[in-house]
Amino acid sequence: MPDLLVEHHGVQVLVCDADGATIATEQDALDHLVGAAFQGAELVAVPAGRFDDRFYDLSSGVAGAILQKLANYRLRLAVVGDISHHLGTGTALRDLVREANRGRDIWFVTDLDELTTRLGSRP
Repeated sequence: MPDLLVEHHGVQVLVCDADGATIATEQDALDHLVGAAFQGAELVAVPAGRFDDRFYDLSSGVAGAILQKLANYRLRLAVVGDISHHLGTGTALRDLVREANRGRDIWFVTDLDELTTRLGSRP
């Protein structure tokens, strides 16, 4: 399935293909995600498996660089899927997930249904 631009509760969402290129660097985010802003997307929904494992190791700096790049382009991010195997490696990622899910710019959700529900419950 190719990337697909859809609307959920008035929000344009680019739903990324699970079989797309791995996002391992800030440049990968530019190449594969930021173009969504120019297609009219406000939020990109990226399958968790598309991110390189270093994204989930916060000490690598990969997540920070990618999240900053998306923020620069005013793109929100939803990481979609099970990341439980990454959460067991320490508290930093668990803390990031908890804090991000309290906000509106970065969410970690289990599936697209949860994302749609969250979009419907936000002002």
